[in-house]
Amino acid sequence: MDKSLMNEVKNKFLEVFKTEPLLIFSPGRINIIGEHTDYNDGFVFPAAVDKGIAAAIQKSDSRKCTAIALDMDSTVNFELDKLKPSKKGNWENYVFGVVAEIQNRNKIVGDFNIIFKGNIPGGAGMSSSAALENSVVFGLNELFELGLTKHEMILISQKAEHNYVGVNCGIMDQYASMFGIKDNALHLDCRSVESRPYKIDFKNHQLMLINTNVKHSLSDSAYNDRRSACESISELLGVKALRDATEADLETVIDKVTPSNYQRALYVIQENARTIKAAKAIEDNDLELLGSLIYQSHAGLSDQYKVSCDELDFLVTQAKKNKHVLGARMMGGGFGGCTINLIAKKEAKAFAETASKAYKNKFDNDCSVYFIELFQGTHLVK
Repeated sequence: MDKSLMNEVKNKFLEVFKTEPLLIFSPGRINIIGEHTDYNDGFVFPAAVDKGIAAAIQKSDSRKCTAIALDMDSTVNFELDKLKPSKKGNWENYVFGVVAEIQNRNKIVGDFNIIFKGNIPGGAGMSSSAALENSVVFGLNELFELGLTKHEMILISQKAEHNYVGVNCGIMDQYASMFGIKDNALHLDCRSVESRPYKIDFKNHQLMLINTNVKHSLSDSAYNDRRSACESISELLGVKALRDATEADLETVIDKVTPSNYQRALYVIQENARTIKAAKAIEDNDLELLGSLIYQSHAGLSDQYKVSCDELDFLVTQAKKNKHVLGARMMGGGFGGCTINLIAKKEAKAFAETASKAYKNKFDNDCSVYFIELFQGTHLVK
């Protein structure tokens, strides 16, 4: 965690509101494997990281609430009994949504002020939205002694995204951000919402992110579209979610679904199986198998689920040309964002330079490389 980020937020709060705030850090996340499986009740393999949202929050006696996003140099004032979503895509909807969902649980929230700033790269698919939601619900829970459990808090964050932001997301992002354990990834069952931690020590290898620095605009609508396709096929199969279906089950309805929806469902079933195999590979310290599963995941996301893009595919192709990269895939919702790469430590810098140069030549745009550490979930900072 960047202490200077926390200090900046604290000092700004003292300057604007003249009172000592509670300080919260809420991390972003990576996902080793298991993409688009969370809203299908499946398995995912995320980890909280050392980049996230720093927030300062305290009660207000001014009969209104103020939220300040330092990154965007943007301020909103609002009243708790007049909450409604503002224009689509505005950051304050994450704050409004969390407050509204807390109120829907008959919990009393008083007036408050919040200032936040993040260092999660924008559009990187590292869930800055979940980190913001979690920082707000965690802060309000502390401030007003609401007695919410962490499980209740992540459901509030998820509902805020559904009802105020308009993204029908699964639970992975909020869970990883809230429950993260330092140096561990969490093998999460999205049906039971329970996870098993796996200590991540790849010895001579490490995880590295490369950000395409692009975000294609169809991502939200395409996400919701794919989710509804998965749900309609589950209904057709008579199962609660695709997590309960096999490839053989899917064959029985092949003539009742479109070819594209068949491929989407097939991808989800196969990705769920890959995520379970990946946990075993980490347990067995079989990095070759883990890398192979990660490459297979990208192929499925690109060819079957069709949520990749030229920039992501290009970076994965660059990885495949380098024998020191054991696996690479797009990470997150898709249509831009990052690739995650499992690479030999001693070769990481050289590969980053080679891939960056090739990317610049191809797209006349710079990509960004991040070396991340696995970090603890949303917490108070003393």
